[in-house]
Amino acid sequence: MLSHVTIGSNDLDRAGAFYDAVLQPLGLRRRQVEPDGGPLALCWVGAKAYPRFYVYSPFDGQPATPGNGAMIAFIAPSREAVDRAYAAGLEGGGAGEGAPGLRPHYAPDYYGAYLRDPDGNKLHLVHRPALLA
Repeated sequence: MLSHVTIGSNDLDRAGAFYDAVLQPLGLRRRQVEPDGGPLALCWVGAKAYPRFYVYSPFDGQPATPGNGAMIAFIAPSREAVDRAYAAGLEGGGAGEGAPGLRPHYAPDYYGAYLRDPDGNKLHLVHRPALLA
C-alpha cells in the first residue's frame, strides 16, 4: 500500500544514530541514498525494497517540526523487539509516550509502545501476530 514515509530532522547524524538503534530490533536496516539534487536524506528498509522509511533535511530549508496528530507505526516481529526498540529509543535521546505493554482496548494480543524521536516525531512500535500472518 505504501511506497515510503518521510519525516524531517534538524540533525541527520543524531537522527541516523537514533533510528539505527530503534529500527534494528524491528528487522530494518539502513540503505544508501543516492544523491538526486534534493536535500540530504537517510533511508531504512526491511526484507523487501519497499516500503521505505526516510528522514530528510526539509526541502524548503526551514526547521523540521513534528506533525500535530501525525504518528508512524512500525511492526515489530516480537514483544521483545518492541521492548528492545523502545529502550534503544530512550537511550538514543527519545522521549517515552507510553511504555511497552499490552493494549487490550485495541485487541487482546496487541502489544505496543509509544515514543518520540529527538526531533519530536511520534512513533508507535507494535507487535500483533495477526499483522505478521
